[in-house]
Amino acid sequence: MAVTLPPDYKPSDDEPFMNETHREYFRLKLLRWKSELLREAEGTLENLQEGGVQEADIADRASTEVDRALELRTRDRARKLIAKIDAAIGRIVDGSYGYCEETGEPIGLRRLEARPIATMSLEAQERHERMERTHRQD
Repeated sequence: MAVTLPPDYKPSDDEPFMNETHREYFRLKLLRWKSELLREAEGTLENLQEGGVQEADIADRASTEVDRALELRTRDRARKLIAKIDAAIGRIVDGSYGYCEETGEPIGLRRLEARPIATMSLEAQERHERMERTHRQD
């Protein structure tokens, strides 16, 4: 059954967590984000393809190379983000979206609104980051 969202709909804590409307809201939010990233990536690709001109001035050439490296990093970041968005959409489909992969507890609407690809509750994420910092110092 397709869910139609009102134009100004925002998920609320007054509703059952991850009900059909919540899932559709986040699915559409993720699809819009992915579409935006893909449009930006197309622009990046066009810029990289146009970059075949050799600059006569060494400073201009260096500047062009820095710009190309930055565009490539940005494109790689977008590619990784798109993979995370696809994974989040998969979790919506399988019913695990919105629940912490570590504790199984609800992640929380405010966190999902801010970071719709989140896989852990804020508390679990902070614990995870503390553990990473501790192990990195070894």
